[in-house]
Amino acid sequence: MSFPHLLVLMSALISIFGSYVYIRDTLKGKTKPNRVSWSMWAFAPLLGTGAALAAGADPWTTVRIFLAGFLPLIVFLTSFINKKSYWKLTHFDLLCCVSSAAAILVWVFLKSPRMAILFAAIGDGFAALPTFLKAWKYPETETGATYFAGLIAVLLVIPSIPNWDIENSAFQIYLLIINVIMVFAIYRKRLF
Repeated sequence: MSFPHLLVLMSALISIFGSYVYIRDTLKGKTKPNRVSWSMWAFAPLLGTGAALAAGADPWTTVRIFLAGFLPLIVFLTSFINKKSYWKLTHFDLLCCVSSAAAILVWVFLKSPRMAILFAAIGDGFAALPTFLKAWKYPETETGATYFAGLIAVLLVIPSIPNWDIENSAFQIYLLIINVIMVFAIYRKRLF
């Protein structure tokens, strides 16, 4: 196993641990996932995984994109188990969901794997808005360790990117940015 592959494996394990913590807190009712965010966070990266592989992206790098979709799918499904973990959806949440879905549908019509990766990241960004606003106003409803683990996981994967092109790096860069933003939104009151 090469060093870049080891980094991807370590990154995957950290992502799995971060999701485990979020799922545990969701089952306890401590964390209240926004279902729009988590469902779209599942859909967009899974679509991005298919697009990246179709465009010839490195499979080891693409593992992170797959986990960025699969693990949120588990969180989304977990949110239905404990009724206390449900976060009430607003019109803004639904607007973000529609925007996220629209960004993803653009890819369907363009039939371009490269564009799909970019629009999957845009769709994922729209999906993040409801959870970001919730975390900003009510940071206690989120598990910050999950986003911190996501940040560390992405930082580990970045050196393993074989080619700095859209197929291999765009979604990783997006994940880096969104995790920094989420960590800041959750921990900013404690920091300042």
